[in-house]
Parts: sequence; structure tokens; C-alpha cells
Amino acid sequence: MLELLQQGFGAVFSIHILMLMAVGVAMGIVFGAVPGLSATMAVALCLPLTFTMGPQAGLSLLVALFIGATSGGLISAILLKIPMSHRAICAAVREACKRNNIRDGYIRLVVTRGAGTLGLDPNRCSKPQVIIIADKIQLYPATFYKKGLEIVTVPTTRNHTNAVNPAIKSLNYLNNILAKIEAINAGCVEAIMLNSQGFVAECTGDNVFMLKGGRLLTPPLAAGALYGITRGVAIELAKSLGVEVTEPNLTRYDLYNADEEFITGTAAEVVPVVKIDGRQIGTGKPGKLTKNLIKAYQNLTNSTGEAI
Repeated sequence: MLELLQQGFGAVFSIHILMLMAVGVAMGIVFGAVPGLSATMAVALCLPLTFTMGPQAGLSLLVALFIGATSGGLISAILLKIPMSHRAICAAVREACKRNNIRDGYIRLVVTRGAGTLGLDPNRCSKPQVIIIADKIQLYPATFYKKGLEIVTVPTTRNHTNAVNPAIKSLNYLNNILAKIEAINAGCVEAIMLNSQGFVAECTGDNVFMLKGGRLLTPPLAAGALYGITRGVAIELAKSLGVEVTEPNLTRYDLYNADEEFITGTAAEVVPVVKIDGRQIGTGKPGKLTKNLIKAYQNLTNSTGEAI
């Protein structure tokens, strides 16, 4: 038994394997630190690299990638460290819901740099603070979920990813608010925003999906879409219903010719879209898949979670 352990440690801690593990950790940290990427994605994307490796080298690289990506996820994209552990935040959220008597509502966590002086230097702020808001919210009336939304495309483009990265969830909503004003002036409550290349990014406060030929399509994160929680849930629910999901660049032409369309958001959940820029989408009524996703999402939210 001892001899086998010695052989195992000897194989893993060779110079070649240690160097491979160092590279894996470094690559993993990069994956974890980039918004929208995760440890699981790092392993999945780098798995083909191990096909030509031996078992020790391949497994060591993948484990190092996973550990590095998990650690990289703790590095904030805006260098703002959350002053609470994941477990402490979960406990605080439950307490906030309990004190506000919220069982079916909306939760928003806000992390600030804390009190500071005037100016732009974040180092002048004392210490980060966490604010938890638990309240009831209804973005759209019930009739929109049954009859669908009419939305428009607005001139205001989505922030360039190299300026204010839309993948970072922040309270810098000026870009969205300007687009929202244009939507309201056009008589709509929501609008499609394009990126600087003319591709569909997202709505002012929601992610957008379209169904065409049995496939569900949604803009990629690289197009300027926020990595929405409900977006991810909708993708998983669609896959569970046997629907293929892809994330290509989309144009307004693609949206105009969709069979079905809907938007998703934490507060909005899943809302059908029946008209864009005056063009009828599909039959002009919420489609079958959209209705099934609304039902599946409601079932999920009513059957999961922790007791408070």
C-alpha cells in the first residue's frame, strides 16, 4: 500500500506534471475572473487538450484548471471584494425576507465600496458594504403575459464591451435608462438595444430570445448581453423540454422573422413578445414554447428554494 502511494506521488509531483498544474491554475484563474465564464466551462473547453496526454497529466491539468477557475471567481472584475462569505450572504438574505415578510418577491443585493470622500479614487472609501433589498415588484401587468408585448428597436446602442462591460451587473443604468426613455416615447414599455456592430444585444432590462425552425436562439454575451440569472434558467428549461439552444449573433431581420419571441428577467420572469417595430411575430400571439417555458418557470420557482 505504501509503495503504491509513493509511486502515485512520484508520478504526480514530477517536474512535468507540476509545470502543467501551474499552467492549469494560471489559465483557470483567467477563466474564473472573466464575467460569464466559470470553472465548469474552463474544464469543458480545455478537455480536448488532454486527449493526447497520459492519464496523470490530463487529470492534473483539469483539476488545476478547476481549482484555478474557482479561485479566479473570487477576483472581482471591478476589484471590489465582497465583505461577506457566500454562506453569510445566504443567511442575511433569508433574514431580510423574514423581516419583510416576503415569500414571493424580489431580492436585490447591492455591494458598495462604502463611505468615502468626493472624487473618483476608490481607495478613499473606508470599507465595502452589502445592502439587501427584499420587496414585492411587478414590472408588467398580467395581461402582457397572456397577450404579449409590443416592443421597438431604439437608436441608443448598448455600451461597448471595452468601455462599461455589460457582463458586469452594476447600478450604472444610464445607458439603459436613455433607451427606456426612447421606448416610452414610442409608446412601448420595453425596447431592443443593438451593439456598436448592429447586432442585437438585449433589451433595456431583459434578455431576449427567439424561436426559429424549432431552435431557440439568444444573443451571445460577447454581443453585449448581461449574463442574466433568468436567462440561464430559461436556457436550461428549454433544453429539458428537448429544444436546441444556440447563441449566435442576431440582427433585427432575424427577430422580425422569428416564429416566437420572448424576454426574460429576474423581475419580469418570462414575457411573450408579439410585435417588434410594427412587425408581427409569428401568429401575433404567445407561442407554444413560450407558454410552456412560462409554466415551467413558475413551477420551478414554486417548488425550489429554502424555507425562511
